[in-house]
Amino acid sequence: MYDRLKGFRDFYPDEMSARRQVFDAVEDAAARYGFREIATPRLERTQMYVDKSGEEIVEELYAFEDKGGREVSLTPELTPTVARMVVAKQQALSKPIKWVSSRPFWRFEQVQQGRFREFYQTNVDIFGSSEPEADAEILAFAADALTSLGLTADDFEFRVSHRDILGGLLDSFDADVDTRNAIRAVDKRAKVEDEEYLGLLSDAGLSYDQAREFDNLIVAGDLDAIAEFGGDDVKDAVENLRAVLAATEDFGVRQYCDISLTTARGLDYYTGVVFECFDSTGDVSRAAFGGGRYDNLIEDFGGQPTPAVGVALGDATLQLLCERADVWPEEELQTDYYVLTVGDTRAVASRVARDLRDRGNVVEMDVADRSFGAQMGYADSINAETVVIVGEQDLENDEVTVKDMDTGDQTTAPVSDFPGDRDRPTYDDFA
Repeated sequence: MYDRLKGFRDFYPDEMSARRQVFDAVEDAAARYGFREIATPRLERTQMYVDKSGEEIVEELYAFEDKGGREVSLTPELTPTVARMVVAKQQALSKPIKWVSSRPFWRFEQVQQGRFREFYQTNVDIFGSSEPEADAEILAFAADALTSLGLTADDFEFRVSHRDILGGLLDSFDADVDTRNAIRAVDKRAKVEDEEYLGLLSDAGLSYDQAREFDNLIVAGDLDAIAEFGGDDVKDAVENLRAVLAATEDFGVRQYCDISLTTARGLDYYTGVVFECFDSTGDVSRAAFGGGRYDNLIEDFGGQPTPAVGVALGDATLQLLCERADVWPEEELQTDYYVLTVGDTRAVASRVARDLRDRGNVVEMDVADRSFGAQMGYADSINAETVVIVGEQDLENDEVTVKDMDTGDQTTAPVSDFPGDRDRPTYDDFA
């Protein structure tokens, strides 16, 4: 008996039925905005992640040497891969580039609620536009994806921030501040005690009083006061944030967006507007997902300067949010028809099953030579809505029996007229 690896999950058919509905809803929302699906490799060169995040990132990767002597890693995220793809065909791709991809990723990290070593994400990105409308469209897609799952403004909120506001404020202090580490400290603000957080800001170069003043500014979130405190870069960033929020108003999703300058996003490549999605009730304490602008990454990967913005919706935390709001789909199999055979009726039963499948229905029939009772039990176990009984006695009368599994009612239908010209015939059509 083999045990499953820690941090990896099995999904049985009933669980996958619910997950497929969620993935489909998210991907359908992306398709409505014109995002085009791409497929990407599961392995990339480890050096790509080292160049982006430093040597320490290797400890978090499933990294190894392949049989060709190359240092490779299972992909921990999609952004470097799509950046590489954009650089490879940058001149040939029409701008803006709008891509979507759903696939698994791997990180060797501590397993906890909503975090696994293998996880699934839908990534949505726009390359080639620095306009506020691009940021707003990412937010609009994310909101539409959630509302299509049944979530409402009472269930979730987007906490919207701006990395250049944070960086500009830090530069405004008379101190030698390590902006990268200071922003990382802001990202940890909600996860650590107040004194530890202020200590992290002090370690980054602020005095204790400066750290407290900086924190007071971002907690208050008064954009006028922040613009007045900071220099021109801060004023420009404030104006950009306001422009993005104005665009979300026109896109119909401003109601989901709250200014939250304590939201920083931990990854270093973010450059402008960033956001995280949270459960409005606070019952799910961690972010469901997040995203933002990363205008320098394509250039860092050797391409021409190309602004970019995106979001990644992870499966585990999205499930937590949906379950809290009681909109996670029922984890059950869904079957339209079970065609039950009694005696030597396979030819007719197979024709009925084919005709129903041709109309787009999910249809099963017996492939194990089971008894009538065993077939009925199986039909019930797969949640069949309708059972079509094709028996020798029925066929002698040129009929089949149509049984509604919900009510138990059944009637007969002419075998030559089933399914006939009906896309989804039921008991009610013949009763």
